[in-house]
Amino acid sequence: MNDVKKFLNSAKRYFKRSDTFLLALCLLATVYGMVMISSAIRHDSPRSLYVQIGALVIGLMLYFLLSLVDIDILASRWRFLTVAGLLLILSLHWLGDTRGGNKAWIRFAGIGIQPAEFVKISFIITMAYLMSKFKEADTLNRPLSIVALGALLMAHFGLIVAVSGDTGSALVYLFIFIVMIFSAGIKLYWVAGAAAVLALLAPYIWYYFLTDNYRTRILAIFIPSQIDPSGQGVTWQTNLCRIAIATGGAFGRGLYKGPQTQAGYIPLQSSDFIFSVAGEEFGVVGCAAVVLLLTAIIIRCVYVGLRSQSRLGALYCIGVAAMVAFQMLENIGMCIGVAPVIGLTLPFFSYGGSSIVTLYAAMGIVSGIKMRPRPVMFLQ
Repeated sequence: MNDVKKFLNSAKRYFKRSDTFLLALCLLATVYGMVMISSAIRHDSPRSLYVQIGALVIGLMLYFLLSLVDIDILASRWRFLTVAGLLLILSLHWLGDTRGGNKAWIRFAGIGIQPAEFVKISFIITMAYLMSKFKEADTLNRPLSIVALGALLMAHFGLIVAVSGDTGSALVYLFIFIVMIFSAGIKLYWVAGAAAVLALLAPYIWYYFLTDNYRTRILAIFIPSQIDPSGQGVTWQTNLCRIAIATGGAFGRGLYKGPQTQAGYIPLQSSDFIFSVAGEEFGVVGCAAVVLLLTAIIIRCVYVGLRSQSRLGALYCIGVAAMVAFQMLENIGMCIGVAPVIGLTLPFFSYGGSSIVTLYAAMGIVSGIKMRPRPVMFLQ
């Protein structure tokens, strides 16, 4: 009896100190996403929904576990985390399964994992640690520091593109890096220098780095009638999504009543194009709920970071917020035709076990940072 009482008291203290508001937001988004997934796969196998539920269970376990671990302990192993992460991505060269145009998955026993998803956490931890150390030593804007940070970024970005061809996932890493280094306090002359180098390299990147498929997808945003006059090519998926969202009106057709959703017209609707389900079956109100939930999660991560006891914690939280923000903007953007289709899922909503597990693990560390607060602004 005493043991049960101690456990209940410990649980009570934990939930009082941890970020239960963030957890509630994440669960609301995930459950909402599962409802939409159930509609998108209603006439197919329910396996995707079972995988999503299983991933949520694993994600919650990691959430609670990692919330109990001080981020300083994780960050002190940044070398190990970096090497392990890069080796995991490199393993795609031998173990990767080519589906959907890239080699981004490792599959065994009917289960698939996406290494680039899991490695986001180690990447954010490493960048937060190094940037905080450089800032504390007043060396963040020295050339050697910039080169070291840039080399780590390019190691992840380049390896993902070279081994898996998953440019979409690589761009998430780039966006995370940009937001974090701005937050850490990089000087504007480095920004100007990077912009100048990018401008010089732009023609090379366009003609030699990007494939014909990616160039076509980008151009289709600006001149769709010239790139895909019939609307049956590169703009086909986006056109179907826009039609589905438009026909939903203010309040939608109702759950399990969306014509395109129930007919299965839109490919990958349970993953990359889940936002079209919200638009068709729940209307503008449903789409707004998606955006508001994700925006609330982003703001909560930033809030926890700004109240962190260390610059390391602050930068980590901002890195996680940047990850969710970029994927939200890109995914919704490609569904409504203002961003190229690059195969990124909508955080918490889309089907994807690796994504759900990664998100909850990342949020668990954010919750752990909230459990050790001291209201001091460190990003000045």
